[in-house]
Amino acid sequence: MSSEDQNQKIKGSGNLSNRVKILVAFVVLVGALGYFSFLAFKGATVYYYTVSEIIMEPATIEGKMVRVSGKLVPESFTRAEDSTVAHFMLTDGVNIMPAVHNGVLPDLFFNEHSEIILEGSHAPEHAFDSQNVIVKCPSKYVALVEDGKDS
Repeated sequence: MSSEDQNQKIKGSGNLSNRVKILVAFVVLVGALGYFSFLAFKGATVYYYTVSEIIMEPATIEGKMVRVSGKLVPESFTRAEDSTVAHFMLTDGVNIMPAVHNGVLPDLFFNEHSEIILEGSHAPEHAFDSQNVIVKCPSKYVALVEDGKDS
């Protein structure tokens, strides 16, 4: 073999080696991006119980928060004068659960079409102790009609 043939062989193997390195780097990069995307998606998902599901659950562990979703039972809301503690009932259409929240409630809380998500602790035979109230905007707003006129 001539020295020229050996140089070409070395150059060819160098190109192959660079291609393998680039391919390995690409696979690692795609794998890392896929992994981080999975973690981001998993962290963004929010699980909550329905009223029927939370009723069947044991008490939440001290310091652990759970979420429960439902709608405000009409005319169940009470709050003592000069108090921030609100008592109300939440329903999923099948079961009803008492709840208590100490603090300000969002404006859409009282909209009959809004879905309410409470975040707090649950103890069977007691009211759900809400620390945070999230109101999902109703998907459909219904216009009130009086005497044939939109209000």
